Amino acid sequence: MWLPEGGDVTVKPPQLGSDTTHDVLGIGFGPSNLALAIAIEERNAQLPCEQRLDALFLERQPRFGWHRGMLIDDATMQVSFLKDLVTLRNPASDFSFLCFLRERGRLVDFLNQKTLFPLRVEFHEYFEWAAERVRHLVSYSHHVVAVDPVRDESGTVTCFDVVCRDPARPGRTLTRRARDLSVAVGLEPHVPPGIELSERVWHNSELLPRVAELATEGRPVRRAVVIGAGQSAAETVDYLHRSFPEAEICAVFAKYGYTPADDSPFANRIFDPEAVDVYFASPSEVKQSLFDYHRSTNYSVVDMELIESLYATSYREKVAGRERLRFLNVSRVRDVRQRTDGSLGIAVEFLPTGEEQVLDADLLVHATGYRPRDLTALLGEAAKVCLRDDGDAIRVTRDHRVETAPDVAAGIYLQGGTEHTHGLTSTLLSTTAVRAAEIHRSLLDRRGASL
Repeated sequence: MWLPEGGDVTVKPPQLGSDTTHDVLGIGFGPSNLALAIAIEERNAQLPCEQRLDALFLERQPRFGWHRGMLIDDATMQVSFLKDLVTLRNPASDFSFLCFLRERGRLVDFLNQKTLFPLRVEFHEYFEWAAERVRHLVSYSHHVVAVDPVRDESGTVTCFDVVCRDPARPGRTLTRRARDLSVAVGLEPHVPPGIELSERVWHNSELLPRVAELATEGRPVRRAVVIGAGQSAAETVDYLHRSFPEAEICAVFAKYGYTPADDSPFANRIFDPEAVDVYFASPSEVKQSLFDYHRSTNYSVVDMELIESLYATSYREKVAGRERLRFLNVSRVRDVRQRTDGSLGIAVEFLPTGEEQVLDADLLVHATGYRPRDLTALLGEAAKVCLRDDGDAIRVTRDHRVETAPDVAAGIYLQGGTEHTHGLTSTLLSTTAVRAAEIHRSLLDRRGASL
């Protein structure tokens, strides 16, 4: 066991807004903390005021938003609608996707499609609908900048002060105090080292607003290059190909071709709630094996339907003698240069021979995935009371609570960033409702309450 330094963390005086001590404070308000907010709201509604959990969630965006830049009109979810915010926790909840459809008047129409996978834009609409119903628990436009442990007279950390920028008064901060935290800040876009994003070099997370901006300004696109071989990369290639009917779209990836996602019934059991128990209890070498065996369910893979559609489009263009869709496989981008006329010179190496070609392009889109946010930077002083394993990863208990130094009574729960302890579902929607139930139960158990 490695105990981090920081036992002598100084107690900072409360700042504006710290009069109330919340039972739980959520940092970030995406689907994970939204699911927790609903679980708390549903139980609180059945109790007198004095027995309710006092919860508050802070979100830096001005309103709820989930991967807005990739809400392509015809893109579907890759997870069943039954794995929504509540159903696996409480099938009778009126926060379910089916209740949302009923309220919107689309329930029968959706059922007639005979599909488990709704449109991504529709599932986002469902999230917004649910978020609005718990709006009283959320403070939007609150960007957290520090988390400070607060010690009592005995030196025990009994709560945390969460400092955020005051949206009403620039340059000022607000402090919210809580006995427990639920950290759900999601992932951040990843680009290769040394890459600077610009008007012509994007991450695919900005795809829709960037394309809309080009259309508004009337800027021509003759060639666009997309780096990546996963679902987002393939969707980006397809969307750019449809959005710019006169442009050439080049997909660059090191594989020979797109790899189909393994969504077979047995492979999908890795996303079952019970699989988290198995993963958590396994030795580190078994965890790594499970992760490696089942990467093809989620990482750098593409739905077969989209693969076949792209291939068919490419073949039709070959037959017609006008190839706008090009796949530069077994290749890597080695250099990107901005020219004086604003265009890009993109050097692409064919890996088997080392031969390079320079593509003249107007756009370069990195569909290079996401990575966990740096929790050490986010938690600041609070990170010093978190225990770490031999690989310097944060130690987490089965109920998603960070293991902390012995003199810490307050809790930090992680929703995401726990693949090393809880497996592939850590960053996915598959067990969102179940994880919310586990955290909610843990919060209640620590207060001597019962569900």
